[in-house]
Amino acid sequence: MRLRDKINGDLTSAMKARAAERLSVLRMMKAAVKNKEIEARTELDDSAVIQVLSTLIKQRKDSIAQYTQGGRQDLADKEAAEIPIIEEYLPAAVTDEEIASVVEEVIRTAGASSIKDMGAVMKQSMARFAGKLVDGKKVNALVKAKLEKS
Repeated sequence: MRLRDKINGDLTSAMKARAAERLSVLRMMKAAVKNKEIEARTELDDSAVIQVLSTLIKQRKDSIAQYTQGGRQDLADKEAAEIPIIEEYLPAAVTDEEIASVVEEVIRTAGASSIKDMGAVMKQSMARFAGKLVDGKKVNALVKAKLEKS
């Protein structure tokens, strides 16, 4: 079953179960996917839907930081509660150990020796994680740390 269809099916189930919070998040997810489809003028495949959902999670995390800083803990809690629902539709995240092994391998194969090579290492590392859920900030920090030691 395609991810897009799974979201639609779960939306119907949430309506029947009268799960208001879940229903709200699923509607938001469906709207984000639909907007991206309209923008692209084609139906999205699963990898594109995953990208849209990853963007939604990133937006939620940014909002949590801003709401917390602004003293609006109630809104931060609402955003935090939405993240696990969105994550249900994403593949398992890449572990820190996997990130470290890929970064080390890319540095070794690319012959990167200084911070000047960071762009090339990042590009190759992120290409290896295509289709997987990975935090780009973690990869960036690890690449930077490894290249600064060199």
